[in-house]
Amino acid sequence: MTEPVLRQAAPSPGCPPPHPAPRRPSLELPPGSCDAHCHILGPSAVFPYAPERTFTPVDAPKEQLAALHAHLGLSRAVVVQSSCNGSDHRVLLDALAAGGGRLRGIALIGPATTRAEIEELHRAGVRGFRLNFLPHLRTAPTREEIASVLERVDGLGWVTELHVTGSEVADHADLIRSLPGRVVIDHLARVNLADGPRGRALRGLRALLDTGDVWLKVSGVDRVSRQGPPWADAVALAASLVAQAPERVVWGTDYPHVNIEGAAPDDGLLVDLLADIAPDQDGLRRLLVDNPADLFDFPPVPAPGPADPRKEQP
Repeated sequence: MTEPVLRQAAPSPGCPPPHPAPRRPSLELPPGSCDAHCHILGPSAVFPYAPERTFTPVDAPKEQLAALHAHLGLSRAVVVQSSCNGSDHRVLLDALAAGGGRLRGIALIGPATTRAEIEELHRAGVRGFRLNFLPHLRTAPTREEIASVLERVDGLGWVTELHVTGSEVADHADLIRSLPGRVVIDHLARVNLADGPRGRALRGLRALLDTGDVWLKVSGVDRVSRQGPPWADAVALAASLVAQAPERVVWGTDYPHVNIEGAAPDDGLLVDLLADIAPDQDGLRRLLVDNPADLFDFPPVPAPGPADPRKEQP
C-alpha cells in the first residue's frame, strides 16, 4: 500500500516565499562571518508544524539556508526556533547535527520541556532561549513562566533573547534588567520610528544598552523602516546603535522573513547595507565575527595578520 503524500498547508498571509534570486553582495565579508538570526522551517512533511501555531510559513529547509549563506559569504549562523514549531525541537536538532559545528541554536522552552531535554539541546549546540512578547506569536510569558525557564537552564550559560515591539522594550525594562546573564534584544526592539529619536522606546533601548549586560540584534531593518528598500531610516538607526555599543551588537538576515508585509526582502541587499551599518573594517568584523563568537560560544576566528608589503609592489 502506498504511503500518503503529506502536502504543505497553504501559507498564512504575511508569509511570502523567500526572495527568488537574491543578489550576490558587493560587500566582502570577513572570514567567519555569522548570520546571528535565521530560521529553518520544515520540510513540513518531515517536521510538521505545531498544531497550536498562529501562522503557517513557506517551507525553508536547512539545505536552502545553507545555499543562501554560501551565496552571501556567511560561514556561521544562529538558528532560532520558530514559534510555528513550538517547543518541538526536532527540526533544530536535525540542522545542528548536519551543521558541522558552524551552527548554534536558540530554543523555545515550553512548560513541559525537561532539564534532560535542555541538556540534550545544549550538547547539540543550543546556546540560548527566546521569549516572545508579540501577541501574534503567543500570550506574553508571565514572570512565573520566565522564572521556571531560568531555573531549568541554570548553569548552562545560555543567553536570554527577547522579542518585543513598540514600547515593550521600555515597558519591560525592569524585567530585562533583572534577568541573569546576557540578554539579547531582537530586531532593533522593533521600535516605532514614527516616535522619533526621543521616543520612549528608543530612549529605553539606549539606556538598556548602556547597562553593559544587554546586547542587540541590528537585524530586521525592513521590519522597522517606514520607507521602502533600502530602508534608509532603519539603517541609520542601526548604525547609531552599533556606534553606541560596538562590542554588544550582532546582525542577522532574519531569513526566510515570516510575518511581514509585502514581498520578502533581498538578502543580498541586506548584506550590502552592512557597509552603512558598520562602515569600518574593525566594526564590521566585530559585528559579524567577534561578537557572535563571544555571545554564542563559537570558536574564535584569528584576526587577519598585517598585509605583506611585497604584495603591494607592482
